[in-house]
Amino acid sequence: MSDDRRLLDIPASSEHKRELKDMDQLLTAERPRDSFAKATHALKANRPKEAETICRSLLQRHPGHLPHLQLLAHSLSRQQRFDEAESILAKALELDPNLPSLHDELGSLQAQRQRYVDAVAAFDRAIELDPNNPRTHQKRAKALHLLGRDDEAEEAFDQFLRGDPLAAQIAEGARLWREGKLDDAEPLLRKALRQAPDNVDAMRFLALVLQDSGKNLLDAEALLRNAIQRAPDFLPALQNLGALLLERQHWEAAGEIFARILELDERNALAWASLGHACTRRGEAEEGLAHYTRAIECNPQSAGAHMSRGHLLKTLGRQEEALAAYRESIRLNPSLGEVYWSMANLKVFQFSDEEVAAMLEQLDSDDLGEVARVHFHFALGKAFEDVRDYDRAWQHYHAGNQLQRQQVEYDPVEYQVMLDDIREQFSPEFVQRHRGGGSTHEDPIFIVGLPRTGSTLIEQILASHSQVEGTEELPNIATLAASTAKYRRDNAVFPRTLADFDERDFEHYARKYLAEVKHLRVMGRPYFIDKMPNNFAYVGWIKLLFPRAKIINTRRFPLDSCLGAYKQLFAKGQNFTYDMLELSDYYRDYVRMMAHWHDLFPGEILDVHYEDHMEDFEGQVRRILDYCGLPFEPQCLRFYENQRAVKTASSEQVRQPIYRSALGLWKRYEAHLGMWQEELAEVIEQLPERVRKLAGQ
Repeated sequence: MSDDRRLLDIPASSEHKRELKDMDQLLTAERPRDSFAKATHALKANRPKEAETICRSLLQRHPGHLPHLQLLAHSLSRQQRFDEAESILAKALELDPNLPSLHDELGSLQAQRQRYVDAVAAFDRAIELDPNNPRTHQKRAKALHLLGRDDEAEEAFDQFLRGDPLAAQIAEGARLWREGKLDDAEPLLRKALRQAPDNVDAMRFLALVLQDSGKNLLDAEALLRNAIQRAPDFLPALQNLGALLLERQHWEAAGEIFARILELDERNALAWASLGHACTRRGEAEEGLAHYTRAIECNPQSAGAHMSRGHLLKTLGRQEEALAAYRESIRLNPSLGEVYWSMANLKVFQFSDEEVAAMLEQLDSDDLGEVARVHFHFALGKAFEDVRDYDRAWQHYHAGNQLQRQQVEYDPVEYQVMLDDIREQFSPEFVQRHRGGGSTHEDPIFIVGLPRTGSTLIEQILASHSQVEGTEELPNIATLAASTAKYRRDNAVFPRTLADFDERDFEHYARKYLAEVKHLRVMGRPYFIDKMPNNFAYVGWIKLLFPRAKIINTRRFPLDSCLGAYKQLFAKGQNFTYDMLELSDYYRDYVRMMAHWHDLFPGEILDVHYEDHMEDFEGQVRRILDYCGLPFEPQCLRFYENQRAVKTASSEQVRQPIYRSALGLWKRYEAHLGMWQEELAEVIEQLPERVRKLAGQ
């Protein structure tokens, strides 16, 4: 039998036999060129099994057709059937050992299998046969880099760029993007895309520029989706799209993208970790934990994966396991300050002397980045507070806040203007005119206020009730308010956008809110909690959307409230907390805003003072349940037994019975709080006497 006929023995899986028979009847008279075009189209549409069937059918009649053999190998590789793909390429190379594209395909396959030495050898042979193929030079450079042979990789990449001026232009745009020179990178990449509208690299890097500049995330997403449509196995673009969808809080869509990556590369640790994050954010904590564990199995040296797993274990209340995960992350990367802060953020955890010494040593390092330095300062603040060295604790908290303020954006004047606009728009006349609209639903219970005022405690009490489900701090109310400005030609923004609203508009946005949060209501209870503290600015908006909804305003003695916020490094948002004067100004703005809402909605908002819980806990629990129209249930007093996932900084504190040690905490730092005492004197004077007394005033 000739060498050509041996290729008739190419194995086909049983599931393809019937497809092959049917396909063969259709393609009997089809020319190889047409068959190749169909198979290529199937691959571009991410249908590798279909491409395999087309190739096998053609090869039954033309067993030595090299383009189909190469395409068959590629379709098998896309299905993770690497041994079969390599066997096909070996047979093809027997037919023509001097075909450069076959050696290039073999190198790509071996790189997928992380056999980089073999990959470089295959690329070398392909370049020897065809020195002018820039893509082979590029692949060889990447394989050399993964082998740690960076000098050779750089030389190979230079050869690639010299052979492809367009690629050189895109590479320059990518370099500018990496250096943060976004305004220079964007026009260069747009020019490249005009020259080559199908170039997926140009699409990807332009999307990254748009994403980082925050100009248009929708355009960035469209570019990445276009690139993936043209190259379905373009893993970097898939990873970037998944990350962008996470940033936009599209958890379901992001999860689908990372699952698709794992179909192409089941050992992709970053995709497993990202899928874990997506699952966690859509309320699937156990699934998320399994995915983080799988990420670590794929790459045990990933400090970030261990840290993310620790975060989720903390949320689930599995503190000892969380600490073990955090410590493994530190072992792998001692300079990862976020891990130390995460341990401090357990609140009920205390650092060892060795861990304190290690953090101080890291702060002395000149190589430590600013973000890590912030984390170490906040962690050390907690460490010294635990041993009652309050002056040193304050030094680190204050230093961490000063550094963090430089990293975040917050314009206090702009925020005050927004609050003034809200008060003006939500006048008594405006509210009276629209009170008949909105939704009749009363399922949401909103907890508002300032951070670190006991809001998580209230949430945990209510979530222990059989009729109430806890969720998390939901951004939807503010996001929906901002979205009212979409498609307006007058450039009006919230709250001015509400001027021409009618009852149907408020009902529409109420329905939209309920639809957006529906996926978080996994227990199906009649009521659920939206615990976003910053929603205090949107109480009027909430009341017009949900006239029957309950709103609980959590309060705490101002000096304790500000101190609690100043000691907290927030994962995101709350950028007003990193400057002492801005924080006290914000507190006064909050008090004025809530006074406005109380005037507009008398008797409809429940103020709950943290201090009152210490004096009469059961009385306060009954008061809260009565306000919400819920019957008393004893388990609400045992809130600390609730095993639900808690995602806020108080996650471990609310797993303990009520305690009084946080009352009057400000007095330990009194020597450093003169500014707040002066700025907030009037607010303190207006508090009930019992609250001032309990807080040590």
